[in-house]
Amino acid sequence: MNKTDLVKYIADAAEITQVTANKALNALLEAVSGTLEKGDNVTLIGFGTFSVAERAAREGRNPQTGKKIQIKARKAVKFTAGKDLKDAVN
Repeated sequence: MNKTDLVKYIADAAEITQVTANKALNALLEAVSGTLEKGDNVTLIGFGTFSVAERAAREGRNPQTGKKIQIKARKAVKFTAGKDLKDAVN
């Protein structure tokens, strides 16, 4: 499922137009992104939690040459599935 399919699904399920569903989905994505940028978590009970994880700097290797390289520290988005989502998948 891609974003267009998701917008169509939301529009049908909520009985709203696709334009309104697209605005609602964009608002949700902006809220999640903005919250994660601030370093806070987003928890959707039953669905899961989005959080920011710190990745330490480390040494890696170039797979083509085998030469050692330094990988910079960075932040990564992490998702932990909630119980309801895990149960639905299993």
